[in-house]
Amino acid sequence: MVMKSSVEDDDAGWGLGIPEKMKNNANWVDITHEFKGACKELNLGELLHDKLFGLFEAMSAIEMMDPKMDAGMIGNQVNRKVLNFDQAIKEGVIKVKDLSLPELIGIIDTCFCCLITWLEGHSLAQTVFTCLYVHNPDLIEEPALKAFALGILKVCDIAREKVNKAAVFEEEDFQAMTYGFKMANNVTDLRVTGMLKDVEDELQRKVKSTRSRQGEQRDPEVELEHQQFLALFNRIKFTRLLLTALIAFTKKETSSVGEAQKLVAQAADLLSAIHSSIQHGIQSQNDTTKGDHPIMMGFEPLVNQRLLPPTFPRYAKIIKREDMVVYFSKLIERIKTVCDVINTTNLHGILDFFCEFSEQSPCVLSRSLLQTTFLIDNKKVFGTHLMQDMIKDALRYFVSPPVLSYKCCLFNNHQAKDYIDSFVTHCSRPFCSLIQIHGHNRARQRDKLGHILEEFATLQDEAEKVDAALHSLLMKLEPQRQHLACLGTWILYHNLRIMIQYLLSGFELELYSMHEYYYIYWYLSEFLYAWLMSTLSRADSSQMAEERILEEQLKGRSSKKTKKKKKVRPLSKEITMSQAYQNMCAGMYKTMVALDMDGKVRKPQFELDSEQVRYEHRFAPFNSVVTPPPVHYIQFKEMSDLKKYNPPPGSADLYLAASKHFQQAKLILENVPSPDPEVTRILKVAKPNIVVMKLLAGGHKKETKVLPEFDFTAHKYFPVVKII
Repeated sequence: MVMKSSVEDDDAGWGLGIPEKMKNNANWVDITHEFKGACKELNLGELLHDKLFGLFEAMSAIEMMDPKMDAGMIGNQVNRKVLNFDQAIKEGVIKVKDLSLPELIGIIDTCFCCLITWLEGHSLAQTVFTCLYVHNPDLIEEPALKAFALGILKVCDIAREKVNKAAVFEEEDFQAMTYGFKMANNVTDLRVTGMLKDVEDELQRKVKSTRSRQGEQRDPEVELEHQQFLALFNRIKFTRLLLTALIAFTKKETSSVGEAQKLVAQAADLLSAIHSSIQHGIQSQNDTTKGDHPIMMGFEPLVNQRLLPPTFPRYAKIIKREDMVVYFSKLIERIKTVCDVINTTNLHGILDFFCEFSEQSPCVLSRSLLQTTFLIDNKKVFGTHLMQDMIKDALRYFVSPPVLSYKCCLFNNHQAKDYIDSFVTHCSRPFCSLIQIHGHNRARQRDKLGHILEEFATLQDEAEKVDAALHSLLMKLEPQRQHLACLGTWILYHNLRIMIQYLLSGFELELYSMHEYYYIYWYLSEFLYAWLMSTLSRADSSQMAEERILEEQLKGRSSKKTKKKKKVRPLSKEITMSQAYQNMCAGMYKTMVALDMDGKVRKPQFELDSEQVRYEHRFAPFNSVVTPPPVHYIQFKEMSDLKKYNPPPGSADLYLAASKHFQQAKLILENVPSPDPEVTRILKVAKPNIVVMKLLAGGHKKETKVLPEFDFTAHKYFPVVKII
């Protein structure tokens, strides 16, 4: 039944949303009596169970009309009348022309705050579209406000399109729904930027006409007007630059990325002026009913309440104006970094770039811009290079396989070409997926890294088969050359990198309990980093062997003696860093075992699970990988058993061994030429840990039962051990 009061409410904008046709044509039947009669047949506490309504539906169901559970009911709790844009104009509570400068500045600033709140994961209906002006910019007669409203809609539309296209967001990151609002699609991007430029030029004339002349007595009112014109000018210019930069990212030419970089740099220069003029805008009063939504002219936090799905009420806390400027400056810095990706030419460099960028936990917009800049329309890298060519270059750089060497007989062999081309084509999708994974937020990345290992395990198998086929071909044509484990080494390297990243990210996300540290660090130091270093050194020897063959071929052709230059090995830095990481992990493993011996590690009372269950859960994704073979719990216990040593080491011996590992890591890193921030971060952990381990080895505070502290502030993966 449709109650009469509901229909009346509907006229006020709060109805059940039943279309007029349905009201007039439908033949409504009252089923209340039959429904209550059917209910009486159920005993007390008994529920009717339908196959479409199971436990999951029962848990996620909400009680309609209950304000605590139904988002649509909030509107009934406020004392004021909630008006939409047309109603607000009719009743004269909103101006569409002759707005004062403080009103324009205040509206623009609040709109910026709403835009940022949306980018941080709230819905458009509760953020940008609480501004009534953007519902229908055609009704606005004030040129500056009309141009701004269209500009902000275009910014939202392009941002939404970019985020959807990159597909690196989850429900907690971003809400793409537009709730049926028009995103200024009837006006072209060029027209909107033109309108903003016209308003900007007009404001610039006013800024010039009100500025002080030399030797002239300054009127305080004119000075204030000058400051307000300048504040509005900066905001309109900022909107235009931001919009034009986002438009540049939609173009397919690589040159447009450089153009976007220049535009955001210009926008960044305006932020300090915007920050210093925030006080010129009218201030909002906070909504006293629910949440902290600003209420001021042109904004109605509850106008779209009925558009929200019937879920638990979720309040969008709009950020403050001061924070808005800080957010924009960080966003612009991130966009500048995104633009630098086009200077990276090889696949390994691009992967490292994505990893480093992701470590800053960037916002969803900058992550998406990076993805869409890297792979344009899912076809070409930066719109110019084929992914297959990038993979071949990466193979040449890493392992120099003979099949890709111009001087090798396999290079023009049709059968060999088919083998390598087929393998490289199969590599394209997993590598594109791997790069896309680095665009997700840090927590989701870890889940996805665990799944992609399956694809890389299949590639590993194929790589070994292709290597064997190419080797047998090469043996017939050039017996002095080998093609063993070239492609396999490269895939194994990426497999190990994914496994290491999967384990290390658990420290960053605080997933491990203190009593689990020892087997995580053991797996890293004794197993994964040991495999990684042998893989890297095998790749290095393979490169050197290929270089020797090339040198001999050149010697045979020219009789002149060439001076040998000492070449920097391409993988030397990575080998060095892996040694440092291995020592840090080994140091932490021995520290944890020693602390456990001294009774300084709190262990849970295992009832429903055991250490084995936890261990197997932590390393479950590695079961799909054949090389390196996963270490099962029983093997781990055998391999890490201290009783096999004679005599078994005590805690003091282990503390000393740990300090030697930290010392070794320190020595390795101090010899790195031109150290990067990562080297500095690890040294900040290694140095204090050397001292602490030596103190503990000498029996410092051995009797105290206070548990040690692990401080991860200096480095995400390696803590500074503190004994209190």
